[in-house]
Amino acid sequence: MRMYALSLFAFGVLTPPAGAQAPPVDPVPVLAAARAALGGDAKLSAVKTFIATGRTRQVQGDNLVPIEFEISCELPDKCIRRDEIPARESGPTTIGFTGDTLIQIPVPPAPPAGLGGPAPSPLPPGGAAPTPGRGGPPPQLAALRVNTTKQDFARLWLGMFAASFPSFPLTFTHAGRAEAPQGLADVLEAKGPANFTARLFVLQDTHLPIMLSWQGQAQGKPVENRIYYADYREVDGMKFPFRLRRAVGADTVEETTFDRFRVNARIDARKFEVRR
Repeated sequence: MRMYALSLFAFGVLTPPAGAQAPPVDPVPVLAAARAALGGDAKLSAVKTFIATGRTRQVQGDNLVPIEFEISCELPDKCIRRDEIPARESGPTTIGFTGDTLIQIPVPPAPPAGLGGPAPSPLPPGGAAPTPGRGGPPPQLAALRVNTTKQDFARLWLGMFAASFPSFPLTFTHAGRAEAPQGLADVLEAKGPANFTARLFVLQDTHLPIMLSWQGQAQGKPVENRIYYADYREVDGMKFPFRLRRAVGADTVEETTFDRFRVNARIDARKFEVRR
């Protein structure tokens, strides 16, 4: 059985005896224990909407940029994040999806006709291409952006629900265990659409998700990305992570602190309208 090291949490690698073959471990009980620790299936399954507000401090060059945000999700297939940088006058930006359609505000200008480039590919089922001449990314770029945005939300959902949703379904296998001063962690490999692969680390004593890792690219080279879930607090009988830290390689690139989660609050349907 493979073991993984989580360097920023001082996780050590455990290796089985030479020649030993560990039996496969069912990931279902690990996920069930995690969902129980997060509040239980009944409460988690009853979440139909949530609104989360807070701030992200993001490293941009030599600066640490504060970003105020609001995340609104109508599960299972509508989510947006609205960001505003107080130190800038550029105004707020919104990115998200409704079904397989990209929500992006402000809408980027349409590329001038006749620029060439790769032939556009159709959006996924349910997606709608922007009207020619009215702005919006080309269809193939919109499809890519939708998938990237769904991956970002899936990484948040794993820390909140220890599960995926039909809008971005994941399958899980047990990939090993790791140990640290905090205790042993089960390592679950999650796979999803468009070659999405990540490893979810769940502590065995608290059964709470503590980290998600995946391979990304930096300057054309593969590099490990990580999100650390921390500061779990009770919200309507459930536990949500109020602090996230994201690292690329050995460097922390942003820290997110949530002020509040509002569960099953009414969300104005106009927030999920697709602009052209």
